[in-house]
Amino acid sequence: MTAIDQNLRVVEAILFASPTPVSEKALAERLPEGTDVKALVEELRRHYADRGVNLIGVGAGWALRTAPDLAPRLKAYARVARKLSRAAIETLAIIAYHQPVTKAEIEEVRGVGLSKGTLDLLFEAGWIRPRGRRKTPGRPITWGTTEAFLDHFGLASLADLPGLDELKAAGLLERAPALTAYRARGDLAAPASETLLPEPAPEAGGEEAPPLDPEDRERTSGSEA
Repeated sequence: MTAIDQNLRVVEAILFASPTPVSEKALAERLPEGTDVKALVEELRRHYADRGVNLIGVGAGWALRTAPDLAPRLKAYARVARKLSRAAIETLAIIAYHQPVTKAEIEEVRGVGLSKGTLDLLFEAGWIRPRGRRKTPGRPITWGTTEAFLDHFGLASLADLPGLDELKAAGLLERAPALTAYRARGDLAAPASETLLPEPAPEAGGEEAPPLDPEDRERTSGSEA
């Protein structure tokens, strides 16, 4: 592969990945000094002239856009992006970490009732699906995530879901009743550096009380909740 071919691939990749038009100056910053950016862009413009996407000038930059003559055929596939509500985001997260999970169990973790419309919205988006019925009174439906959920969030499998430490580092998780519920159900373990209860202070004139073992901590925590 020649240097020119490699530079063409770099320019093509940048234009493909960018959600906004890219200026020739920005392209030159990613290429070897002295590269003829105009010639590379023109070569790509000719290459894409008769394809499904075209390289077009937008203001002072360049962008890959759908060929205008294909617009009538693509209108049937247009999707309107809708912002998920806080309830929907929390519900999706609970399903992802607890699946298979029932509506009642989702409400238990969130601490509030769940509108049926929330599950309908996630189901219509293709991110959750029924996973059968729980063998308990009432036979409630259980829910789990789909491959479309993994694809949308760039996950190879559920094992790639971020853990407790990653969520806290990103500022997405704080100590709250929901967090306590996650741990009580055994889905998220408390870090070794974090205790559920403070160590008991030694009594005046007495010996220091022994620390609680993990099982005692769980029992004590549950009795105070």
